[in-house]
Amino acid sequence: MLDALYIGATGMQAQQAHVDAIASNLANVNTPGFKKSRVSFSELVVSATLTGRVGDASGAAPLATTSAGVQLGAPARVFEGGDLKKTDAPLDIAIVGDGFFELAMPDGTRAFGRGGTLKVNAEGQLATLTGIPLKPGVSIPDNAQAVLISSTGRVQVRLPGQADPVEAGQLELVRFTNAQGLLAQGAGVYRSTEPSGEPIGGRAGEDGMGTVAQGMLEGSNVRLVDEMVNLMVAQRAYEASVKVVQASDEMLGMINGLRR
Repeated sequence: MLDALYIGATGMQAQQAHVDAIASNLANVNTPGFKKSRVSFSELVVSATLTGRVGDASGAAPLATTSAGVQLGAPARVFEGGDLKKTDAPLDIAIVGDGFFELAMPDGTRAFGRGGTLKVNAEGQLATLTGIPLKPGVSIPDNAQAVLISSTGRVQVRLPGQADPVEAGQLELVRFTNAQGLLAQGAGVYRSTEPSGEPIGGRAGEDGMGTVAQGMLEGSNVRLVDEMVNLMVAQRAYEASVKVVQASDEMLGMINGLRR
């Protein structure tokens, strides 16, 4: 019964983490480019114990394990694409398909994002709303009348007195062999890890890379109905673990109340 208390507690703890992930997903259902979190569970077992002998040639006793509850695996991001929303804003960009933009972090480390609303920072470079420039840098002249971004990431600007647009730079994309291993930093920024592997560079629209869409924003990939169903399932599983703990506690109370 002490084991039952512990097993029930592991179930409650795991489902609480599940509910926390669902809550985060629901809170960001309208956050552009948000990627939902998913939790995984695996069985816990106690150390192997000797059982009765069997009549095998060696005469050795087989080993058995006993379940000790559930443990929570590392949370993972689901990088399936979200719905595209047309904004017609020239500095709103989205990636259609696989890929990330690389960001030039202030500390020199590498980070990555899926696009969103951009701006021209104080240095005249295309950057995220938080001021992190895209890499490689794309400089936009102060007198630019329009910014044009093609599906292949080619950036051009229209200048006063010139009929044809002028080249401003080229946006490059990277992808990962295991994007679920990326570490989220908030504000749509991710860092590579050992599980994600090193970034693989390329040009938009080539070698499996996605394409760039100007005037579009990628919506959250959270599906409200799915998350509500998951929430109900997690709540019922939590309640079941609570019932196990309560029943075990009552049985222990009965034992403590025994009299000779």
